[in-house]
Parts: sequence; C-alpha cells; structure tokens
Amino acid sequence: MTDTSPPLLSLGIDIGGTSVKAVLMCAGEELASARSEPYQHADTRTLCHAITAAAQRALVGQRPDAIGLCLPGLWDSATRTVTYSANVPGIMGLALADMLSALPVVPSACRVVSDAFAAASDVRLDPLTGAPLAGRLLAISLGTGVGACVLEDDGTPLRVSGDSSGHIGQFDVTLDPDDAPTGSDGSAGSLEAYIGLHALRDRYRVPDEAICAAISPGDPPLRALARAIRISHAIYRPHHIRLLGGVGIRLSHLLAPLRANIDARLTSLARPGWTLGCGTSDLHAARGAARIAAQSSQTV
Repeated sequence: MTDTSPPLLSLGIDIGGTSVKAVLMCAGEELASARSEPYQHADTRTLCHAITAAAQRALVGQRPDAIGLCLPGLWDSATRTVTYSANVPGIMGLALADMLSALPVVPSACRVVSDAFAAASDVRLDPLTGAPLAGRLLAISLGTGVGACVLEDDGTPLRVSGDSSGHIGQFDVTLDPDDAPTGSDGSAGSLEAYIGLHALRDRYRVPDEAICAAISPGDPPLRALARAIRISHAIYRPHHIRLLGGVGIRLSHLLAPLRANIDARLTSLARPGWTLGCGTSDLHAARGAARIAAQSSQTV
C-alpha cells in the first residue's frame, strides 16, 4: 500500500546567546530560514519576541508537524522550564508553552534538545550526499557559551551527564595559574573563560564580527582550545572533531596552527587519521533540531 500522506514539515529553533535562528525543513531539505534581531542579556519579553519573530519568518504562514527547540541551559522535563542558564538568564523559569504561545504549534509535540547535539546531528551529514561521517564525532560548539556533543557512528549521542556528553566548557585548561580567567559559573581556568564570546570580547575589544580575525595562533584562547581537544582525545577518542557555533565556524583560518598545537606530543590514545574541521553555517543547530524533531515524530 502506497503512503499518500503529505511530507512532514519540521521547524527547528535555536535560542542562542545573541539571537534566535529558525529553519523550516521537509524531507531533509531546508525550505526557509530566519534570524531574529540581535540581543544582549535579553529579558523574558525580549526572548519571547525574538523566538516568535524568527519562527514566523521561517514558517511563512505554514503550520509545522514537528518542532525541535535548542534551549541554552539546564532543562527540567518535569516542569518544562530551563532551571539554569548562565549566558541567557532571561530564559530561566520561562515555561515552554509561553515561549511558543504565539506560534501555530502544540508545545507537547516539541522536542527539546541541546544545541550541541542538534548542531552535531547536522554537521555529520555530507551536504551533497546526505551520507554521515564514519566513526565517532566530537562536535564542539563555541559561542556565547562552550558545549560539546559526541555522536557515535550511528548518530546516537554519548551521554555522560544527563543528556550531555560532558561539560567541555568547564574543562580546566589553565595556562597560567597566576592569571587564570574566571568563567560565567565562577570556575577558574575553564575553556569557556578563555574562548567563550564574553571572554573574547573582553580580550580583543573589537566588534563581534572582527573577533575571530583578531585571534593569533599563539593567543591564549587558541592555546586553551588546543589543550581541551588534547584532553578530549584521551576521554572520547573521536575519529572526527568539528568546531561549531558562531565562534567555531569562523576559526577555519586557524586550523593549521591549532592542529599543530594539538599534535605536539599528543597521547597515543588519539585515533590514527583523526580529522579536524569547522562547520560552515550559523544554522547547524536549528537545522539539526528540525531533523531530530522530524525523526522523533516518524518513530512515534
């Protein structure tokens, strides 16, 4: 019997530290995308407006069958709220139903995922063939905050702490014990304290769009990232590493010196032939969230 049901429409929404991105997808293909106006330290009202604006622009009047939502912080599935968000405090305590109240969606059909998992799910697929990378992928999301997701060969995430593959942003990568920066959670010498967006703004004092170009190979942010990746080789043993997020995708010009720093006397636990690369789009997380939501709906 032929399945004559219409193709499933899925909407992915990525709530970031500086803007909201949304992507509408159907059968794995991107139909439309949109981005909210940028914000800083957004309060609840600003966030709800940004979510609505980005989603409505991407939907162009259509009603999605499934929705995937990337939330910045710790998600409580019982209360359906974010209980803690260091980089987007305005979202804490905001109910899922209120976030989506102005959209033609049913909150109960919404799949909440981490931005790192969503972005990794998108970047592992070849943009031309749709074929996935072979082997274990470590996707490091570098933006306002720093997160990571490890995907196994079949695309399932490695879970170390709750739904997370671990908190790479809190890795202690102290370069100088006498001058260790402090992260948003109060920890000293964390990766996020070196290469999170707030730390980069404080260090370089240039417009956001010029920050990555201002980073030099020997600068502390890149050295700290190399140290975190060296640690990750011993913990996760990835076949592939991809840098994602608003900062990560803009570090492609520094991949060669970063790789050299990582490779210098690297642990023998590292996989032979491991690869290092950058993502190519600010929409990886939103696209990945839409993909995951569609898959979840199809398997229910």
